[in-house]
Amino acid sequence: MSRSFWAWARLLGGAAIIALVLWRLGTGAFLDGLRVLDGGTLALAFGIGVVTTVLSAWRWCLVARGLGMRLSLKDATADYYQALFLNAALPGGVLGDVGRAVSHGREEGDVGRGVRAVVLERTAGQIVLVVVGGAVLISVPSPVLTLISENGRAIAMVAAVAAMAALLVLGIARRVRQSGSKLAGAARTGAAEIRSGLLARRNWPGVLFASAMVLIGHLATFIVAARVAGNGASFLTLAPMLLLALLAMGIPLNVGGWGPREGVMAWAFGAAGLSAEQGVTIAVAYGICAFVAAAPGAIVVAVRAAKKMRRPVLTPVAVQAEQPDFRVRVTAPVSPAVVVNSAAPIPVPIRRTAVRRPAYSSSGATA
Repeated sequence: MSRSFWAWARLLGGAAIIALVLWRLGTGAFLDGLRVLDGGTLALAFGIGVVTTVLSAWRWCLVARGLGMRLSLKDATADYYQALFLNAALPGGVLGDVGRAVSHGREEGDVGRGVRAVVLERTAGQIVLVVVGGAVLISVPSPVLTLISENGRAIAMVAAVAAMAALLVLGIARRVRQSGSKLAGAARTGAAEIRSGLLARRNWPGVLFASAMVLIGHLATFIVAARVAGNGASFLTLAPMLLLALLAMGIPLNVGGWGPREGVMAWAFGAAGLSAEQGVTIAVAYGICAFVAAAPGAIVVAVRAAKKMRRPVLTPVAVQAEQPDFRVRVTAPVSPAVVVNSAAPIPVPIRRTAVRRPAYSSSGATA
């Protein structure tokens, strides 16, 4: 199917989730998420955002340099802020990342490698989130753990099928890599870039540290939103639901990041007996805090747009074709057998020959 179909499907899916939450809970929970915020809360969220954005940009630098690309921390931070702002302001939630990937790839002369660097960088963060979130959800009491215990047999069967499918995919991928097709070449290139960009000894400690700290920053922002919303539950109680919300934000069915987060928070808080309305209020407050943290990206967008407008536009200069220039050469053939008498001038025949002068282009080279 076309890309436009999936883009519309993501938007409509996110809008449907928001509409469902509004239908079940009303607009009060959404409005409360705006009312509970104040200047101090937004300033704290902004400060947390600075730390997480710089760490994310550093992670991107590590991955890009591992793939043999140049990327300074200053440029990466500016690009990351712009991407975060566009992700939050535009539908889909990924257009900013697509933009920074393509822009960096063009600067380095390899758009494909630039896109793969961003994909690997974001994948590293998602892997840390999935591992930490999975460990917490299956070990800390939460609605998810209750759901797992009540449907343990069905979940075990689904997990077994998923494991078998994963092994099958790995086996097929190994055979494909050993063949000589273009797909095999792409698979080998991808494996090599994963090793050099993520798993290299000089890279993985920094990538892991940055991903862990970014995750802690997101959780800290969620805790700030929960506290201003009036929730006094302990971090251990809130952690499973907040991690579940962060996992839901990775679902590609959202409108600028809105949709799955609010739906999951409403279900999780309602199932935990904490109030579904409060869960939505916390989710909305977190969304506003995240948008404020990404606000410097708007400045980056405006400054870069202004630079493009001030950049002089080179107009092509029309070069008029010059008229052909001719020179006249006079030749006087003389026969050695003829005796020249100075007293009687001998009529000399004149022959005119046209010699074309080479034309020159505007650059100075002969045409």
